[in-house]
Amino acid sequence: MSTEGKGEATTTTASPTIPLHRQELLKWQGWGYRDSRFFINSNGLIEFSGSRYLLSGHVLPRLKDWMFNKLNSSIENYSPCVQEPNPDFIADPILNNEFISDFQSTLGTTIQYSVDKNDRLFHGHGHTLEEIWKLRHGGKFDRLPDWVVWPKQHSDVEKIVRLATKHDICLIPFGGGTSVTWALTCPTNEKRMIVSVDTSQMNKILYLDEKNLTARIQSGIIGQDLERELGKKGYCTGHEPDSMEFSSLGGWVATRASGMKKNVYGNIEDLVVHVTMVTAKGTIEKSCLGPRQSVGPDIHHFIMGSEGILGIVTEVTMKVRPLPACKKYGSIVFPDFECGVACLREIARLRSAPASIRLLDNEQFLFGQALATDNKGMLHSLVDNIKKLYITKIKGFDINRMCAATLLFEGTTNEVNQREKFVYDIAQKYNGIPAGEENGLKGYTLTFMIAYLRDIGLDYRIVAESFETSVPWDRVIDLCRNVKKRIITECEKHGVKYPPFSSCRVTQTYDAGACIYFYFVMNYNDIRPGSDPVHIYELVEQAAREEVLANGGSLSHHHGIGKIRTKWIKQAVSNLGVGTMVSIKQYLDPNNIFGSKNLIPESTESEEHLKAKL
Repeated sequence: MSTEGKGEATTTTASPTIPLHRQELLKWQGWGYRDSRFFINSNGLIEFSGSRYLLSGHVLPRLKDWMFNKLNSSIENYSPCVQEPNPDFIADPILNNEFISDFQSTLGTTIQYSVDKNDRLFHGHGHTLEEIWKLRHGGKFDRLPDWVVWPKQHSDVEKIVRLATKHDICLIPFGGGTSVTWALTCPTNEKRMIVSVDTSQMNKILYLDEKNLTARIQSGIIGQDLERELGKKGYCTGHEPDSMEFSSLGGWVATRASGMKKNVYGNIEDLVVHVTMVTAKGTIEKSCLGPRQSVGPDIHHFIMGSEGILGIVTEVTMKVRPLPACKKYGSIVFPDFECGVACLREIARLRSAPASIRLLDNEQFLFGQALATDNKGMLHSLVDNIKKLYITKIKGFDINRMCAATLLFEGTTNEVNQREKFVYDIAQKYNGIPAGEENGLKGYTLTFMIAYLRDIGLDYRIVAESFETSVPWDRVIDLCRNVKKRIITECEKHGVKYPPFSSCRVTQTYDAGACIYFYFVMNYNDIRPGSDPVHIYELVEQAAREEVLANGGSLSHHHGIGKIRTKWIKQAVSNLGVGTMVSIKQYLDPNNIFGSKNLIPESTESEEHLKAKL
């Protein structure tokens, strides 16, 4: 890896955490690593397996009681998933023999490819509830990729795209596979051969420029590998989405991703200096690495968020920073959610936010007690019984209204100390009480384990999902209250017998608003006969999304649109906005080579025109 800039660049290949055939390390029908999961052990308590995480190897003595009592489930509701994919449910591939012959004769010795059923299955889905449900219950995907290819460099992608264009092949880019928007599902009516272009072998840091604090990086590198390799040279990007263990740089660009530490490092659009993308018409990129340019509409801003419909991102130049000299966690408890939101709003207004500040509502605060690894939940571990008495009695905090914020400070020692004092002083104005470093550390690192909870929930007929939005500050409280209430009333409407778990947290803050994450957990046991729990969930989630929009929230803050939210895209960006997207699509990809059908609704007049043209 060069430290002298692009002119003397050398290449560092990250030792990839994820293997070429991902199913060797990762679950094929759930989230994360095969060796990491929540399960009920021989003592009847929930334990987290493996050795990769803070909770690994620990028993969580309260979690089963919370899950069974709060959600009215029971051990008798056990609903195991299938252990291996059923090959009979994986349809034979649609093959274009001319493309295959051309590929094998010109690229077959340099670019790996596969028609293996398990490779095709793994590349044909993301991680929405519907997709995981199908996998767990042996369901059949109507359409899967017919081939998977693994390019190693930009020129490989150019060659693949040229062949695809020549033979009219549908290409779907694949980064980390963590999509929660149906972005990776293949269009069911696609009659052409579909090739999944897996960028995971494009995992090199091409150069590190210490003078300009930038790094040129291949798009397939996974987040944890990128930060580890930069860290060896004393640098970081600071971009840490919840999925950073498995998601890719190219995926971050394609979805306009956001990270937990964006207050210091920025979102992906703030970090990107230069992007190279291969389209059906050729490669698109800017001619220089200037930090800002006034050359018309910024092409980066239609590449970012394009979700694979315009081309394949191959290389990205990003800002980097020296590793922070000091890192410190913290936490605060507030008497209620309103006080917590007011505090976060004041911190954002004064631009004094730590690297990460996240506010849990009371439902999530109480759930946090169930994730304790001993008999002490967060409230009990604040300090001692005297402190507990002070909070609940003397200060008058109600355990059923309290909420908590977790904090992460990064910078020089002086910067961290000053920022920490400033934040806690502001919190005091809103009756916030410091709750200790340990709780902040637990709250931050638990983020990477939360997704594993859905799998044990599904084991006991509990479905769970999250969705996000962004909203102006003056609507945060109303939106949170109304959406949580709407989830509960919609569950009643659709015959869900037991009250759902409906909660939220503020995860990112801005001058003008905040990002809100909602969590919805539902016990589908004893629903109306003949009802499909996934369909019920989708109806509830759609109603909740309508409520979000009605309360002034955005369609998405960072997950993107995929296919799951295209019905609202006109409402979000206007008919003219959608028409502009379609015009760009028509120009860059007139034959619809990148045919995932993400982002743009099929029913638009412009899309119908595109179809007719194609």
